[in-house]
Amino acid sequence: MAKRSKSSARWLAEHASDEYVKRAQREGWRSRAVFKLEEIQRRERLLRPGMGCVDLGAAPGGWSQYAAKIIGASGRLVATDILPMDAIPGVVFIQGDFREESVLGGILEHLGTTRVDLVLSDMAPNMSGIDAVDQPRSIALAELAVDFAQRVLAPGGDLLVKVFQGEGFETLMRELRRGFARVVTSKPKASRARSSEIYLLARQFRMV
Repeated sequence: MAKRSKSSARWLAEHASDEYVKRAQREGWRSRAVFKLEEIQRRERLLRPGMGCVDLGAAPGGWSQYAAKIIGASGRLVATDILPMDAIPGVVFIQGDFREESVLGGILEHLGTTRVDLVLSDMAPNMSGIDAVDQPRSIALAELAVDFAQRVLAPGGDLLVKVFQGEGFETLMRELRRGFARVVTSKPKASRARSSEIYLLARQFRMV
């Protein structure tokens, strides 16, 4: 068996003692990330019964779990990820890279002709620990989420997207402000303090 690096061992120890990890396990959530969405939901009321929603980068499914409970049977929730995800009642899951036409086509087919009210994206690159590599990858994923949202959102719809602060962040903010009436940043308590991750919430899509 390969020996774990010091950083890997440190992460595992931190993860095991994390209060949000323990709480997620107690409450039956698939990941600690659910508490990030929960905090934003309490403040912004993004999710509503009966709405249409797409969850990008959904695996292992914490956000989809949480969203499905609020949206309910009258809503639509399509989730996608490169990684597999166990089924969640009320959620249509499409595995694959949504940058590929076949995967994107599957998502659009499930959405039909009706546009959605909300796009969620908790996508993040596989982190190398090298900022010059990780930051552009993070921005590229966020830009993909923005492009997708502009394609599927109904007028007045919202986008919540994770990004890492650094080069390209301000450019992304300007792009969002052109397409949405209100753009705010959020750093939920469940985000690890040392992480540069931040969530951009763009509200009231202005469809051109």
